[in-house]
Amino acid sequence: MSEATDTARHSSLAARVVALVAYVGALAAYVAVVGLPKQSWVAILWLWLLTIAWDVRKPVREHRAFLRDWAPAVALLLVYLYSRGISDDLGLGSVHVTAPIEADRWLFGGTLPTEWLQAHLCGDPCLRASAPAWYDVVLTTVYYSHFFVALTIATVLWMRDRPEWVRYMRRYLSLSFLALAIYIAYPMAPPWMASRDGYLTDDISRITGRGWWDLGHSGSSGGGGTHQSISAVGNQVAAMPSLHAGIAILVAAWAIPRLPVRWRWPMALYPVAMSFMLVYYAEHYVVDVIAGGLCVAVVLVGWSLAERRRRPAPPQTPQRVVGAPGTETS
Repeated sequence: MSEATDTARHSSLAARVVALVAYVGALAAYVAVVGLPKQSWVAILWLWLLTIAWDVRKPVREHRAFLRDWAPAVALLLVYLYSRGISDDLGLGSVHVTAPIEADRWLFGGTLPTEWLQAHLCGDPCLRASAPAWYDVVLTTVYYSHFFVALTIATVLWMRDRPEWVRYMRRYLSLSFLALAIYIAYPMAPPWMASRDGYLTDDISRITGRGWWDLGHSGSSGGGGTHQSISAVGNQVAAMPSLHAGIAILVAAWAIPRLPVRWRWPMALYPVAMSFMLVYYAEHYVVDVIAGGLCVAVVLVGWSLAERRRRPAPPQTPQRVVGAPGTETS
């Protein structure tokens, strides 16, 4: 390696380090003042800035390519966000409350998993003001990873393999809109709301952010304002299916076949931890998680079949027939 090449390499590395340090500082300041960038379009904006910091010496036109490629996806995610927010005001059906309670109790021999988990892990009664345990820190972190993990994977794919990014985003967006259609057709109260309205014991609490309370960033304090802090436009009866569980399952299903063997088990535990947390924190019933998994299966199978049909058939090579006129035989 020549001295000039070695100097250019070190200069490029130094520029990347400086840019990443500046990025981390800007993101930390944003989180301190505004909070976590949980809205999808804001998260994508910060991921774009991360790609710029990572390849800071690339031409501007290559950084603009991110905006060009991602613009349709961002537009669809905004449609999803605001459609989800108004879907509970459409009046297309009454809010379902008792059916998921009965379904979970039937699945678990008369015991409601949320009640059992909160009694054993949170306390009896489970109080939002009680001190979090170590596993609450882990589970709250898992909860908030929903807003970043899937889009971060998409960003890495965009940088490394654009056709793979397209296939991934098809599935991610389709899952979101399939869930939206079900939210509109089947509005359903989550466990914390059923408890608040007297359908379940009042010992059930919405404690989603309890693991981060000591950090001052709970982001979820329960009650009516919680979803508003999580999303620009909230819908408290968008519970069936669980999109948190669905996206975690989608991420695992996508990543596991592509990861080295040693990373497959940790990735398989991701949707398990997400689903456990959702039931324990009274965000969802087990049947919501199952519905999320079924939606993922529909999306994966549907897109696999569609892409298989679109794939051009391999060209047929003519076969020589032994003994046919004009051919040699031995």
